Amino acid sequence: MTTNHELNRNPERTQEPERIEELLKDALPRIDGDAEPSRDLWPDLLKRMDSEPVRVPWFDWALATGLFALIAVFPGAIPVFLYYL
Repeated sequence: MTTNHELNRNPERTQEPERIEELLKDALPRIDGDAEPSRDLWPDLLKRMDSEPVRVPWFDWALATGLFALIAVFPGAIPVFLYYL
């Protein structure tokens, strides 16, 4: 049976952080300090914001209505709701 003291002397165990560091460096591309997007993204963002209207699902409206109804019936619950925000 091996003990923790013996595991700490294991050469494979001591090389593990270096191996993890090498694997991470290989997996993630290096980013230069002066890296910029290949094109201006702002016009595309403006087009996307103008083309898609904001849609609120019916369930969100139902939850908001229920919350306002609870506040109207139990005004003492306002601090509880504010606490959880």
